[in-house]
Amino acid sequence: VQLQASGGGLVQPGGSLRLSCAASGGTFSGYATAWFRQAPGREREFVSAISWSGGTTFYARSAQGRFTIPRDNAGDTVYLQMNKLKPEDTAVYYCAAGASQSTLLSLRGRSAPRSYYYWGQGTQVTVSS
Repeated sequence: VQLQASGGGLVQPGGSLRLSCAASGGTFSGYATAWFRQAPGREREFVSAISWSGGTTFYARSAQGRFTIPRDNAGDTVYLQMNKLKPEDTAVYYCAAGASQSTLLSLRGRSAPRSYYYWGQGTQVTVSS
């Protein structure tokens, strides 16, 4: 499965962006999917995750209340809707898939990049005035 992340760009503080993660060469079928981000000089950090069914979602504290992670299984696409963006949200955003349901239910599991088998190439988000 190849993942293609898109939708990044330059946005002013308080603005919104919607990132997309599309699967090709396979499907997301049965996989939990997540978004991570990595700012320069920092480790890759967990942002949000969603179960295959879409019925269970998780958010990092920094994203809670501002980001949502809808998914379209028919279209094999997972999104990250980001609102009220802040300069500290500036990073390369990566989508990842392949974690099991049991891993998703564990805070340590879903937050660990190694829990995900498939990764997209990343899309740059810059929040600046």
